[in-house]
Amino acid sequence: MATTSNETVSVLPSITSNNSSPPQQISRANGATIISIPTASADAIASFSWGNYLKETNAHGAPAPLQDMWGQLTPGMKVEVINTDCSYNLNDPKEKIFWFAYIVRVEGYLALLRYEGCDDDSSMDFWCNLCNKDVHCVGWCGQHGVKLAPPRSIEHRQTDWKTFLVNKLVGAKTLPDSFRPKIQSSLRCPFKKYMLLEVIDKFQVAHMCVGKISEVIGGRLRINYENKPGEHFWVHHTSELIHPVGWSYAVGHKIEATDEYENEAMKINETNSYPAYIATPDLFRNVPVNLPDDEQFKEGQKLEAVDPLEMSRICPATVGKVLKNGYFMLSIDGSSAEDGSDWFCYHSSSRLIFPINFCKTNKIPLSPPLGYQGEFEWEKYLLETNSVYAPQELFQIIKEKTINPFTVGMKIEAVDMMAPHLVCVAAIAKVADNLIRVRFDGWGDDFEQWVDCQSMNIYPIGWCELVGYKLEPPRQTEQENTELVKQRPWKKSSTRKTNKRKRLT
Repeated sequence: MATTSNETVSVLPSITSNNSSPPQQISRANGATIISIPTASADAIASFSWGNYLKETNAHGAPAPLQDMWGQLTPGMKVEVINTDCSYNLNDPKEKIFWFAYIVRVEGYLALLRYEGCDDDSSMDFWCNLCNKDVHCVGWCGQHGVKLAPPRSIEHRQTDWKTFLVNKLVGAKTLPDSFRPKIQSSLRCPFKKYMLLEVIDKFQVAHMCVGKISEVIGGRLRINYENKPGEHFWVHHTSELIHPVGWSYAVGHKIEATDEYENEAMKINETNSYPAYIATPDLFRNVPVNLPDDEQFKEGQKLEAVDPLEMSRICPATVGKVLKNGYFMLSIDGSSAEDGSDWFCYHSSSRLIFPINFCKTNKIPLSPPLGYQGEFEWEKYLLETNSVYAPQELFQIIKEKTINPFTVGMKIEAVDMMAPHLVCVAAIAKVADNLIRVRFDGWGDDFEQWVDCQSMNIYPIGWCELVGYKLEPPRQTEQENTELVKQRPWKKSSTRKTNKRKRLT
C-alpha cells in the first residue's frame, strides 16, 4: 500500500460497524464541529478555537513554513483521522477508531476536514491540526492494524463501504511519508535545559546578564537570570538577544556578572574549551564577524530603526558605541536615557535597522524625535545635528532582498516582544518591504509592533497547539481584563509627552 502524496491504498483495511454510543468529546459551533486532539498540553488550546474565530472574522491564516511540502496540502487531499462519532470497543475503551477524511481548507497548521461519505453535508466538518499525532496518510491504519469505521451519523448512507472507498481513494493524493519527520525536524532546538549563556538584561537593556535555560518549548527558551532570583526572560533560540558565555568579553559589551564568572568567561574565550553545562557558540545565531572596515557602521551615523522599547514606532536613531565583530550600540533619537542605559545592541546584519528615508520610500510613518518641532525631513535634520547618515550598502535589507509572503489581514500567532512570555492571537496590519506590522487582536494601535517578515517570533495559526504553548486569546471589547493589562506595563501614553520608555517584562 502506498503512502506518497500521489498514490493511495490498493487494498483497504477492515472496516468495522458502530453499535453503541461512545463518550464523545466534540463540540459544535457556527455550523462546524470542533475536535480537540491536543498534541501536548490541553491548557494550550482549551480556551480558544481558531476554527470558530476564522469563521467569525472571515479571515485566513498566514502560510505555514516548509512551503515545498506545505504547498502540496491542497483541498481534496485524503488523510486518516480520529473518528469521534463512533462506538468504542467495550474490552478496550481507550482504543482509537479512525476514518478517512479530506481537506476542505488549509489555514496555517490547521485544516478543515470532512469525513468521507458526508458528500456535500458540511455539518460534521471539523478543524484539526495537520501535525497532530492522530493525523496520518492513507494506508497507515492498515499498516498498523488500527480499526477504521464510518461515523455513525452517516453509516446508513452506504451499503457497500469498501466499494465506495475504492472509488474515492484509489489515485487520490495523501500526506507524504516525510510529512511528520519534516515537521518535527523544523521544530528541533539544539539548546537543552540548564545550559548557561548570556542574555539581555530586561531591566537595563544596554547590559547583558548570565542566564540558565529552565525550559524549552517549540524552540523558545525560558532563561532564568542567575543574578536576579525569580526573574526570567523568554526568547527564541535564534534570537539576537542571547549569546554564548564570553561573548560580552569578546565584543566589549557590558555585562552584570560576578568576578568569578568574568574570569571563567575570559578563560573559555581564550581556550575555546566549553564545559558540558555551557551552551557552545555553534548553537547560536550565525552572524558574519570579520567584516571589512568599509562594511561596518561608524559612531555617530544616523539611520532609521524600529524602537526596541516601543515597537509600534520606527524612529531616527544614532550609532553609539561601536563594539567588535560587527556589533554596535544604537540609541533612539530624543528618547534614550542620558546615561545610555537603554541603548540597544545590534549586529550589522540586523533586519530591524534601515537607511534614512526607508519609511518615506515605503509610505510608512517615521516617528520624529520626541519634542522635535516642525515637519521632519532628513536633509534638514542632518544639518541641524551636524550628522552623517549610514550608507545604504551597509544594511542587510539592501544586501539581501527577501520575498515577503504576508498580506494584510492574515491571522498569525505572535510573540508580544514587550512581554515575550506571551504568544497572542494576532493579524498582519501592514506590509512594507521586509517588514510586517503585527496587530494583537483586541488591542489598540499603540500596542502594534513592527517585525521582520522572517522573524522567529511569528508563527502560523496552530503553532501553540502543536508545541503545547499557551495561546493568549483576543481581548474582548467590553473586557478590560486588569490582570492582562498588568502583564503589558510597557504601554506608553499616547500623547508621548514623556521620553521615559518602559523596560521589557
